[in-house]
Amino acid sequence: MKVAAHPAPTPGREITVTGIDGAGKSTLAARLHQAMNNAGHRTILVGKHSTEVPMDAALSAYVDRLNALVYRRDARVAQACGDHYWLLALAAWYTLQEQLVIRPALAAGTHVILDNAHHKILARYAINPEVSTHLAEEVFAHLTEPDLVIFLRIGAREALARKGSFTSLETGHSGSGDEHFIRYQDTVLDQLREQEQRGGWLSMDVADMDRDQVFKTATGALANRLQLTV
Repeated sequence: MKVAAHPAPTPGREITVTGIDGAGKSTLAARLHQAMNNAGHRTILVGKHSTEVPMDAALSAYVDRLNALVYRRDARVAQACGDHYWLLALAAWYTLQEQLVIRPALAAGTHVILDNAHHKILARYAINPEVSTHLAEEVFAHLTEPDLVIFLRIGAREALARKGSFTSLETGHSGSGDEHFIRYQDTVLDQLREQEQRGGWLSMDVADMDRDQVFKTATGALANRLQLTV
């Protein structure tokens, strides 16, 4: 007796949220994740501290160790390692998430909300004269092209008012004052705008929008562009 083959599931969609520090990326990503699951869309949220590999404790432990090296490290050690090292370390981190979590989820028909995608890293390296922009683009070129990039646009001064505090990394290690944060983040914002022009992103000026307005606009795009009703 011939057994009928089960059809492959419809691939999931990848939705990424990008913007400068303080734009509200994590807030929107978490809300979209919850809303999509509530609406019956099987969805996972992947962020910079997501280390769980489904059904594999050993791989999860390995990913967690790499996360600790990349994100949970001493600031002095981080600066001593240099920009080329951190570019490649970040590329390794994003590659592991892609290989072990994102691609398997998409293939199984699960949607992925990606917070803290690599676009901001490319923007930071585009203004770093010590590292080739071509090299930075190449080490992330193998990552899955998102089905939708939601770009939360806000000026650095407004972002700082929302954040209230910042790290040395968020000033590009240029200083500790508010103006260092503002100058650096506005430069990163300009680079994200250049990527936006090449990528057909959903660009939202969120400076005068509250969280509900941002969420409503984002879910409207999910329905219009990806036919995902939330």
